[in-house]
Amino acid sequence: MLRVLAVDDEKPLLEELLYLLRSDPRVRRAEGASDATEALRRVTRALESGPDGAEAIDVVFLDIHMAGLTGLDIARLLAGFARPPLIVFVTAHEGFAVQAFDLKAVDYVLKPVRPERLAEAVRRACEQLGRSEEGAAAAAAGLVTADAFGAGGPAVPAPRRPLAEVAGADRGADQIAVELAGVTRFVAIADISYVEAQGDYARLHTDEGSHLVRIPVSTLEERWAARGFVRIHRRHLVALARIDELRLEAGTTSVRVGSAELQVSRRHARELRDLLMRQATG
Repeated sequence: MLRVLAVDDEKPLLEELLYLLRSDPRVRRAEGASDATEALRRVTRALESGPDGAEAIDVVFLDIHMAGLTGLDIARLLAGFARPPLIVFVTAHEGFAVQAFDLKAVDYVLKPVRPERLAEAVRRACEQLGRSEEGAAAAAAGLVTADAFGAGGPAVPAPRRPLAEVAGADRGADQIAVELAGVTRFVAIADISYVEAQGDYARLHTDEGSHLVRIPVSTLEERWAARGFVRIHRRHLVALARIDELRLEAGTTSVRVGSAELQVSRRHARELRDLLMRQATG
């Protein structure tokens, strides 16, 4: 069962989060902190008491926007400990997902928090904690060594991937799965105007909005080349049919895709012009 610390500087939201966490039978104890200073003090005490201590903490549920240090700042500080608690971000802002998962967050829950979505975050935390404890127990028993993973070592089954990693998989040939606030939906590839690289993630832009998927743009470039998507810049992949204008100004090239103006790198400019000319002449 999980020992949890919830951190949010808005008291009503913190109380609601604690209520939901304490209602989950997989949570042994849930306590709250209303600012970064209190949160760090509690985590430090927990680490000093050890994994079996009375103040031990398994998971920290962190808001991102707080006065003083942000939740991302706290997560970076906790990452410096030898055995930091797991992190689940709970925020009203979708735009920090890339940074959150770069910090090895177990999950990223959007406000307003729905009970079933929080329950899924708890499940993921329990699953990851269980894997960590099994690995530690095996190492302590001398069953796992660094050499075991080298050439000739035993095959180790891959852990079950969380939904955040599954999001981004193609559903057949015509759709791609995306996840938002715990709900998986399928976006038609034909509705995507362009793709923006964000580290190891990609943001898919449609007329209705955008969706973040955990898949590199380079992979989508290969996968969707036959669908008319072309690379115009290291950051952008564009559906050729969605380009409204090609602009040449002061030696630079750009395209307009709906209301967005995207730069075209020099190495892609000639190829893009040729493709648009061929498309125009049928």
